[in-house]
Amino acid sequence: MAVDAGLRRFMLGVYNKVALGLLLSAALAYLTSMVPPVRDAMFRLAPDGRFAGYTLLGMAVAFAPLVVLLGSMFAMRQPTARGAGLLFFGISALIGASLGVLGLVYTGASLASTFLITAAAFGALSLFGYTTKKDLTGFGSFLMIGLVGLVLASLVRMFWNPPGFSFLFSAIGVLIFAGLIAYDTQRLKLTYHDLGGDTAALGAASSYGALSLYLDFINLFQFLLNLFGQRR
Repeated sequence: MAVDAGLRRFMLGVYNKVALGLLLSAALAYLTSMVPPVRDAMFRLAPDGRFAGYTLLGMAVAFAPLVVLLGSMFAMRQPTARGAGLLFFGISALIGASLGVLGLVYTGASLASTFLITAAAFGALSLFGYTTKKDLTGFGSFLMIGLVGLVLASLVRMFWNPPGFSFLFSAIGVLIFAGLIAYDTQRLKLTYHDLGGDTAALGAASSYGALSLYLDFINLFQFLLNLFGQRR
């Protein structure tokens, strides 16, 4: 019972960080899409007010999360709870700022409804990963291979995007990140047991776990928007 209670506290801490990260991202996305001076510094607009591209600053912010994440793999070989927490909220802030583009491309009603659908799907899939007795390790390896394929396909889309390819790309993305939510949730349970009550290590693990689930949520949200979102 003590182990179960500790696991629940650990997972609750992870979910709380995910929620705070999403709230921070939403606030910054609103700032960069709705406040004219900030919006104009980040994005270029067509005469009719539609999104027309990124400014140099906008491009830097859009690629900054990847740079920070890759840099942390070398700079934080033995992460502390504080360092992992700062990494999580830093990436959440950068991603949120770049997501302001969604407010320029999609209607507010479409963003709200897709967010609610994503939140419901996230809750159900994470609950499945938490409660299932089936080992998802092999499934997770398959999903990671699919994720690599998805990245390569996104590069192909930059040069070749035939009719129907975008729909197929987004549909596969939804399936991959839906599976990753369940897999990452189960992986967090295993991590908790592997760390054996090491408070410092659990503090860092909760932030890294929150980052994994946050990225799963954001990617699922964007792929669902690509499939069903109503453009301005």
